[in-house]
This record gives sequence, structure tokens and C-alpha cells, in this order.
Amino acid sequence: MIPFARPNLGEEEAAAAREAILSQWVTQGPKVKQFEEEFADLVGASYACAVSSCTTALQMSLKVVGVGQGDVVITVSHSYIATANSIRFCGAEPVFVDIDPTTYNICPEVLSEFLTEDCIERDGKLYYKHLDRIVSEESHLRFLTGLAGQNSHSLGRVAAILAVHQMGLPCKINQIVEIAKKFRLPVVEDAACAIGSEISLDEGKTWDKIGKPHGEIACFSFHPRKVITTGDGGMITTNNPDYDSKFRLLRQHGMSVPDTVRHKSKEVIFEDYLTTGFNFRMTDIQAAVGIEQLKKLRSFVEERRNLATQYEELLSDVPWLEPLRNSDSVRSNWQSYPVRLLKDAPLKQKAFMQYLLDNGVPSRRGIMNAHQELPYAGSWENLKSSEEARDNVVILPFFPGMTKTDLDTISKTIHKASSC
Repeated sequence: MIPFARPNLGEEEAAAAREAILSQWVTQGPKVKQFEEEFADLVGASYACAVSSCTTALQMSLKVVGVGQGDVVITVSHSYIATANSIRFCGAEPVFVDIDPTTYNICPEVLSEFLTEDCIERDGKLYYKHLDRIVSEESHLRFLTGLAGQNSHSLGRVAAILAVHQMGLPCKINQIVEIAKKFRLPVVEDAACAIGSEISLDEGKTWDKIGKPHGEIACFSFHPRKVITTGDGGMITTNNPDYDSKFRLLRQHGMSVPDTVRHKSKEVIFEDYLTTGFNFRMTDIQAAVGIEQLKKLRSFVEERRNLATQYEELLSDVPWLEPLRNSDSVRSNWQSYPVRLLKDAPLKQKAFMQYLLDNGVPSRRGIMNAHQELPYAGSWENLKSSEEARDNVVILPFFPGMTKTDLDTISKTIHKASSC
């Protein structure tokens, strides 16, 4: 059986973790600081703050840009459910717009139309018109609108745009930021899958790393299925020093003095707790692994891009499959390798996946849609491209270390499916 995915960890990471363990400083400490500095330098951001996961990174980022109780955040349904959850953790609700079917990312034209047609300006703020469409039992807005004496006109403020770089392919972030400026909205980038991806804002003359960031904040994941991993964990990047200070306060219970400062001090220091914070810290053990993974990032991305090229060549004569492709302005890190089953495919999605599995090739269905899951079910309209992507896309095995034999086996199995 060919693995579906596999983290690329070696002796260097094991030695780094051992060194961190034997140092006796195993929670957030000097290795975390080093990892943050190297990460910020790599992506071209002024600041990087390590946290426990990308979900917690998104939650803190939304909170810091002003998302709160009764607000809404515009995002895509077509993303792992953590994207929507991070909004609800702030006491707000996600409002979903559709994707561009060729990129699986938020469609700027749809976003602009939505903000113009489905929102209204009141007292200098933008509000979502259709709160009645958010009917999930878990919806904060459903609860708040039912409170006696609650003024519903104060609910549904559009507080931010949460843009996802899906499967490592950068979204059209420059267009999204321009739209956001028109409506005076902050942009947070869900870059969970996008470490090592690049975008050009000048037709390929120069390239920026995702994470620079291009909106206010970008958030990354180090889950084992991502391009680099720390077992789990996340990173927040920003160019705003005030945001960075707030992240560092929030991630450690709102404590005014970091442990590293308190332990090094020759004088007794009493810390204060300045706000209601969280325990969203990364450990030094994880950071030590992350430092080693960063050293390998360039080679990981190069190998993934090479594998994607080989996949496309091997499957180029399968007329009922459509692979994902870069455009002239983006360079994906190829965190995943998705293919779309076209209408004339011999098998539907589940049957095709079962055929692959029966022949030793695991796969996964296309990215989920939050609005088709119970916590976010509601009267959602105009998400046709998102729904078609979930039901017709299959993600093939993809990881550094795949051999030519692996790729040939997968290709031959897919070609044989043509006769089913």
C-alpha cells in the first residue's frame, strides 16, 4: 500500500528534540524565540509568533483585528472546518462566499459582489443583510437575536475577511486586499497549507513568500500533513508591532512577563495578568524540530513541485481528469495534489476512490465544505462551485520521498479505471 501522505522527519529533527529535552527547558523558551526569528526572516515578515496550532492562530488573529460577539466574518465554506470554527470561537459567525472553481480559492469577483449586494452600510459600519440565513443551532447570532431586548441592528457587523490559500495554492490576495480597502475591512490569511508558496504582484518580475503578509496577518499550520511539521503547532506573521505584542500576551494567559525574562532576571519579578488570555503556547521541543524543518523547506518544496510536474505528465492523456495548475502569478508549494473528475469520468468520486483503494492506492475526497456539516448548516445559497469541488475532486497520494514506482503504480491504476 502506497502511503497517502508522510511527514519528512529525520535524524536531525530527532537530535534537535533530544537536545531540547535534555536542556530541561521543554515549554515555550529560547528555541521558540529562535524558530520565530528564522520563520519571520524566511517569509519576509517583521514579526512571527509561534502558537499551539493554526486554529488558535486564526482565533487570536481575528480577535486582535476586532472580531467579537455578534459580528460576522466573510470567508469560504470550502476549507477545513477549523477555518469556520476559529470565527465562532470569537463569538462571531462565518458568512460563506463561493470559490473560483479553477483555483479552489475565494473568488474576488464574487466577494466584491457579495459585499455590495448582500451587505449594507449603517453608521459608518458594514452589516450583513441576511441574518435569518444563519439558522444553525450553534450559531451565536441565532442565540443573540432571540434575547429579549436585543437590538438586532447591532448584530451582523462585517468585521473581517478571512482568505484561505487552499492546498498551498495562493489565492488572489492582492485583489482581495484592494476590495477590503474599499470597504475598510481587515484581511487575515489562512495560510495553513501555504508555507513555501509564492505570489507575484508584478507579472512574474519579483516573488513574495506567502506570509509576508499581504493582508494584516497570516497564519500557518505545522500539522504532519503540511509541508513542514512540528508534530502540531502554528505560526502568526504580521508587520504590525501592536498586533504582535497582543499575540504574545494572549497566547500565555495574558501574562505581562514572559517566562524567559523572569527566569533570567537577577531580581524578583512579579508578573501581572493584563487580559483574559489563553494557553496557546508552542513547546521548545516542537520549535527545535521546526528549526530543522525550516532548513529543509526549500528542498521539500522543490521536490513537491517536481512530483507535481511528473504527475501532470503521467496523467496528461486521461481526458476525464483535470489537474490543478499554477497561473503566471502564483507558485504553489503543492501541499496536496488534487484532480477533478469531469462529467465523462467512468466512475463517480466515491466509486473511483474505492477502486484506487482496492488497488493499493489511498486517496481523499476534495476539501470539505463547512456549510454542508451540521454545525454550520443553514439556508446557504450560491455556493455551487464549492459543492461541485467537494463532490468531484479527489486528492492523490503526495509526499517527498515518493518513488517513480509509486507514481507509475498510481498512474497505471488510474488509466485502468478508464475501462470500468
